Amino acid sequence: MSPDLPDPITDNAAYVRAVHDKGLSFDLKTMSRRRMLGGLGALFVLSACSSTSSEATTTEAGTGIAEIDSETNGPYPADGTNGVDVRTESGIVRKDITSSFGDSTTTAEGIPLTFEITVTDLTGAAVSGAAVYAWHCDRDGNYSLYSEGITNENYLRGIQETDANGTVSFESIYPACYTGRWPHIHFEVYKSVADATSGEGTIIKTSQMALPEDTNNAVYATDGYSKSVSNQAQVTLATDNVFSDDEDGNENATVTGSVDKGYVATLTAAIDPVSEESAAAAPGGGGGEGGTPPSGAPGQGGTPPSGGTPPSGAPQPMATSS
Repeated sequence: MSPDLPDPITDNAAYVRAVHDKGLSFDLKTMSRRRMLGGLGALFVLSACSSTSSEATTTEAGTGIAEIDSETNGPYPADGTNGVDVRTESGIVRKDITSSFGDSTTTAEGIPLTFEITVTDLTGAAVSGAAVYAWHCDRDGNYSLYSEGITNENYLRGIQETDANGTVSFESIYPACYTGRWPHIHFEVYKSVADATSGEGTIIKTSQMALPEDTNNAVYATDGYSKSVSNQAQVTLATDNVFSDDEDGNENATVTGSVDKGYVATLTAAIDPVSEESAAAAPGGGGGEGGTPPSGAPGQGGTPPSGGTPPSGAPQPMATSS
């Protein structure tokens, strides 16, 4: 390091001021990759999270994208790790996931929600041709294929291929808040639709999308979501056992729209396209998605179709909201 420059460890702010206009070549010569992604990340920041949403931070160097956190797929993934594998069924590749497909055409009721996930690599470049499998609970906080009374339904689950912009879009309904968890949407990223639907494809990333409190409040004030009001009052993003460690907020969705017209949720998920993750369903019930379930979490009143035993201590179904 040049002797006329401040020490970046003892006086980081002064160092940033001194080198901010020396150009990328200087930065690459004087900073380690860890320092570029860590304490000196502010040198290159182009975007930051808001109070209700955030996207991965990008840098001029193109190597400072914060990879979205990996999370549990929960006890109700229907990806073969806990009973049925809906990914291999004809009809799972679809944009509109509000209704079941196959032997049932039941439609899940609720406030309309279109959610979009844009997959990028760690330089911010779009990952096209990948596949995203997404699923979430219904208005009552229950999961199709698992919860009591809807084990023969497969709504609110689907697979889409990322387009040239790395984006997939699903038409759905706004999910409930059930006991012990902040409102969320699960998703898995695969290298291709063929991988996602083969039953043996490699999972690149498993994560979740968190929905913002102000939108939750508006939706849960409508008919059918009343149970979610009391459930959300008992949890925050900071106490949720999945999102509480999301320090940079890169799982928080941006949501626009209204109760009358429906909502659109967007999330950017930066991944390492050549990485691999092993899928493993959480061992415990749904409220905590990995521990002793609190009462009122989504139910699981029977053995999932196509085999598999429900996790020990599975939560009971929520009372149907009026």
